[in-house]
Amino acid sequence: MLASYNHPEHFPKMKTKSVLEFSDVKAMAAAAEAEAMKHNWAVSIAIVDDGGHLLWFQRLDGAAPISASIAPGKARTSAIGRRESKVYEDMINGGRASFLSAPGLDGMLEGGVPILKDGHCLGAIGVSGVKSSEDAQIAKAAVAALPN
Repeated sequence: MLASYNHPEHFPKMKTKSVLEFSDVKAMAAAAEAEAMKHNWAVSIAIVDDGGHLLWFQRLDGAAPISASIAPGKARTSAIGRRESKVYEDMINGGRASFLSAPGLDGMLEGGVPILKDGHCLGAIGVSGVKSSEDAQIAKAAVAALPN
């Protein structure tokens, strides 16, 4: 007789995790745009999921074309690294130049901020176009717009 393994008691309980919904992404994008506009900063804004895949991108009027490449890179680096992209910039500036060859990390500049909930990374936002600390200010304002 063949044993049936389709019964729930044969499988461990599946874990669940929160994910970014489109309404979350829109709320963050609006908050980032509002923070940038409040200071008259022309930037590009990118939001990615936990795997670094693009969910949202916008380039505000006057933002430099290069910012359209840098913002998604910062977001991707922050999402897959599960930390602010500034951490990598600080490592490199501290002498760990080998990080420049790390695969998949192409935005190792301040301005990428992870979106964390219950200890898990849901994604990240990357901003580029003004001073790196100002990029980070915009990104943090966007993350703060999410409900806890």
